[in-house]
Amino acid sequence: MWRRILTVPLEPEAVRLAREDATAALAEYGIRPDSAFAGAVLLVVSELVANAVRHAAEHSPTADVTVAAGAGQLVIGVADRDPRLPDLSPEAVGDGLRTVADLAAAYGGSIGAERDARGCGKVMVARFRVPDELGTTGRRVGSRAR
Repeated sequence: MWRRILTVPLEPEAVRLAREDATAALAEYGIRPDSAFAGAVLLVVSELVANAVRHAAEHSPTADVTVAAGAGQLVIGVADRDPRLPDLSPEAVGDGLRTVADLAAAYGGSIGAERDARGCGKVMVARFRVPDELGTTGRRVGSRAR
């Protein structure tokens, strides 16, 4: 699996930084930034990072934004140190997470919230199936963290 991680401060410019890095990550993986799929993924990155800024900044000075791809799937993760897991039931989510869920579902994916591996925070995850027409252009470039 190919993976790229960016750590951003949970401040307003985090959304811009995360989008720029995710755009570069998609290009490295072979997904054109002007494709509808890339647009959906970038909107999801924006919403998940904006939610971290809005809801987790008091518990977490930074968030790790991960773009991972392999086996026909693309996964976006936003990890912070806030231990509170959101209620992802349809009646409880706000407009931002509803948009994230709808975009992921449109590409055969889903969203979720998990405790992080160290047990001191959470990871918001959005999974997508890479469209077949993009699957042949996706390439494994190697792991890279910034």
